[in-house]
Amino acid sequence: MEKLVSKRINIQSVPESYVVPLEKRPGNLVVPLCKTIPVVDLGGGDGRDQTEIIQQILKASQEFGFFQVINHGVSGKTISDMRSVAKEFFEMPVEDIASLYSDDYKQTSRVYTSVDYHNEEVHYWRDNLRHLCHPVEECMHLWPQKPTRYRDVVGTFSVEMRQLGLRILDMIGEGLGLESGYFGDGLSKVQSFSINHYPPCPDPSLTLGLPKHSDPNLISLLLQGDVYGLQVFKDGQWIAIEPLPNAFVVNIGHQLQVYLIPMVLWEFIHRPSIASNGMLRSADHRVVTNSSVARTTVGIFIHPSNECVVEPAQPLVNAYCPPLYRAFQYKEFLSYFISKAGDPEAVLEPFKLQS
Repeated sequence: MEKLVSKRINIQSVPESYVVPLEKRPGNLVVPLCKTIPVVDLGGGDGRDQTEIIQQILKASQEFGFFQVINHGVSGKTISDMRSVAKEFFEMPVEDIASLYSDDYKQTSRVYTSVDYHNEEVHYWRDNLRHLCHPVEECMHLWPQKPTRYRDVVGTFSVEMRQLGLRILDMIGEGLGLESGYFGDGLSKVQSFSINHYPPCPDPSLTLGLPKHSDPNLISLLLQGDVYGLQVFKDGQWIAIEPLPNAFVVNIGHQLQVYLIPMVLWEFIHRPSIASNGMLRSADHRVVTNSSVARTTVGIFIHPSNECVVEPAQPLVNAYCPPLYRAFQYKEFLSYFISKAGDPEAVLEPFKLQS
């Protein structure tokens, strides 16, 4: 219980162990509100065809590594139910939440605050519930039993979100000339579910909900809610991503970057969707807190199986664009990622090929 941030709701100051080093503090929390993070309408109801939607996704992936999707096919009821259950979970008595706590990152279902609580220099103002969620019928017995409708709601949400995630991956693959279903099988075999809960903080300028990092997986989808907190680092500054009703934030992960970074220049393949070498990127982002209300978000993470070999996509490698990364098993990358606490400057270094 002493590790849970939820237990600290009534404290008047930020404990020393949660105070971020000066150079990493959010400081002035008034950052530019980014209304330019691309919003992609997957419905196509305005006369656009699939090709135009794919172009928007690829452009957003190049410029930001982030975009939001609307008219995505996930039902409004599924989203509403998921938001309610997520809040209900962290409104339960702290004893119920603490009973699910574990510091073992290999445990398939657990509550925790940090990946490496005992060894990290500073803790972060967040409690997290995370577990596997695919296939639902094989994972559900490991999920929390409270709130009573948790399993039903999360099961429905996980299935609909997987359909959305694979649809977006297929569109990315199609836009790059890859065969249909390229990201199936081992590359997208595993899916994780996460609820992040950021309680009100006495002094948000001193701490962070999550530090600067990039995601290790293939692709991430986030249901933000209506409270600001997510920020993306672009062009030397932090910008806030505006929460949009019923939208999902889509984030390119490191594995997708490794697979697709050896892009051929537009001049060589005459496809305007590919404008530069290394088009898709995993963007650095962080989460800030606030002093007035709790922020609760729900994430879906699609990633390779541990044994899956990750390497640049062979159809995209040629004499003009040689591979930039060596082949590696996903479990090798994930182990190194955890050891570096997700440091975006370091996590890919051992896997780069010498130029």
